Amino acid sequence: MELDLHISRFDWAGGSSGIGPGVSDLAQRAEAIGVRTLSFMDHYFQMDWMAPAEDPMLEGYTALGFVAGRTERLRLRLLVTGVTYRHPGLLAKAVTTLDVLSGGRAELGIGAAWYEREHRGLGVPFPPLAERFERLEEAIQICLQMWSGDNGAYQGQHYQLEATLCSPPPVSTPRPRILIGGSGERKTLRLVAQYADACNLFGGPDEVAPKIDVLRRHCDALGRDISEIEVTAMYREIPPDASVDDVVRGAEDFANIGVSTVVTGAMGDNPGDWLESTFGPAMDRLADIEAAPLN
Repeated sequence: MELDLHISRFDWAGGSSGIGPGVSDLAQRAEAIGVRTLSFMDHYFQMDWMAPAEDPMLEGYTALGFVAGRTERLRLRLLVTGVTYRHPGLLAKAVTTLDVLSGGRAELGIGAAWYEREHRGLGVPFPPLAERFERLEEAIQICLQMWSGDNGAYQGQHYQLEATLCSPPPVSTPRPRILIGGSGERKTLRLVAQYADACNLFGGPDEVAPKIDVLRRHCDALGRDISEIEVTAMYREIPPDASVDDVVRGAEDFANIGVSTVVTGAMGDNPGDWLESTFGPAMDRLADIEAAPLN
């Protein structure tokens, strides 16, 4: 089983002057214990259900570029890019730039977006949900075309591009991996089955397992092998005094339903210390866990 780290808050870093050194230190410590992927949220305001909107929040791709320059092996993505925040052609260019400069470590995490407050606050258009899903599918198609070597036009309902030129091309082979975030059964998981290399699901094993079954049905309908899709899940229900056995047991519960990667958060006032003390001693045992076959 793989372990990824998701950073969704920066209040622990000591204000604006402390965020850069704090994020750099956390990323390097995560890489040192064997974390595979580091992700940030794609928000401009902090999520107001979790903390005040005024709490510090970084622009995601700028922050990933900073981490790329401070690390050597960590894979890099947003969890997840909101489709409404960037024109798809510019999004493909941003991810490509990150991939080129990091030596092939970029991934595209993408979803339909939801946080209306920051859209209204910063003047970003926030279309209805059905349209956001239409735009999500077109954005994925545009990224795939720009990463395919096809420099031709793209004509969609919402986006029209005259030339999908992307030079230099990505370093990743054959292209950056695509992760689609969200658990919506009718639209999101259908898009995962059709386009994605990975998905990110929410909830404990009892909540995630039925979503995997839905994904399996979408894959069957499309003639796709579900085992081609990496299933990741958020792993946050960890007691403050959790033992190594507790950490491993929780990961095994996810593995038993077919999850091959758990994503933990940057917890507490010193997330580097927390990560090292909670997951560091468990990394060898996590690596030995094999997820149940999906097909």
